[in-house]
Amino acid sequence: MVKLRLKRYGRKQRAVYRIVAIDVRSRREGRDLGKVGFYDPITNQTYLNVPAILYFLEKGAQPTETVQDIFKKAEILKEFLPKLNKI
Repeated sequence: MVKLRLKRYGRKQRAVYRIVAIDVRSRREGRDLGKVGFYDPITNQTYLNVPAILYFLEKGAQPTETVQDIFKKAEILKEFLPKLNKI
């Protein structure tokens, strides 16, 4: 199973995260299948590659709760639901 989850980068007390598609059996810093975004909790900046996110969601990837909250703020899931209805 593939999940969309956060992968930690940065230094001590200054974490930044990449949003990646990764196998559930991999560890947090393990090899990812694809990078789909970036999240900096300190400055509250996000960058999301929407086509890549929609691709992995259509293939059955499940976002974690934290990533799902990031997607809701960016209204990504609103774009995903109509595409599923067309299929």
